[in-house]
Amino acid sequence: MVMGLINANPVVHERKERRTRQAPESTDETAVELIDHLEIFEHIRDIKDPEHPYSLEELNVVSEDSVEITNEPSHVRVSFTPTVEHCSMATLIGLCLRVKLMRSLPPHYKVDIRVAPGSHATEAALNKQLNDKERVAAALENSNLLDTVEECLSPTLG
Repeated sequence: MVMGLINANPVVHERKERRTRQAPESTDETAVELIDHLEIFEHIRDIKDPEHPYSLEELNVVSEDSVEITNEPSHVRVSFTPTVEHCSMATLIGLCLRVKLMRSLPPHYKVDIRVAPGSHATEAALNKQLNDKERVAAALENSNLLDTVEECLSPTLG
């Protein structure tokens, strides 16, 4: 049990039905298959909240609308909305999103993780921290923090 919950009673939303991707119309095996925002959302929707036994989707921290993608150049932006504006877990949530996408996307994609505008008291500082390569690398060298990230990224049953 987590002591001192930041948001002891979060609003839990119903999960959306999973969509199946349509097969590409082209049968050209050399053709590049573009990644869309729904595919990105499928990668991040099941990340567990570090404080509650719910996914980021169930807490409405991420949604299909929070994902933007540009394939030329290869750029993904995810804006997430913490459940409270003073959420101390926002940095950890952003780190989980970044790690999941770093592991899921081809390496040439630039990933930009942001707190949704107006959703956090220290929005500018969080955005700077979440997109600073050196800070992210240092955070991932911390074994305790990495264990927490791995726990949030681990699959759930059900």
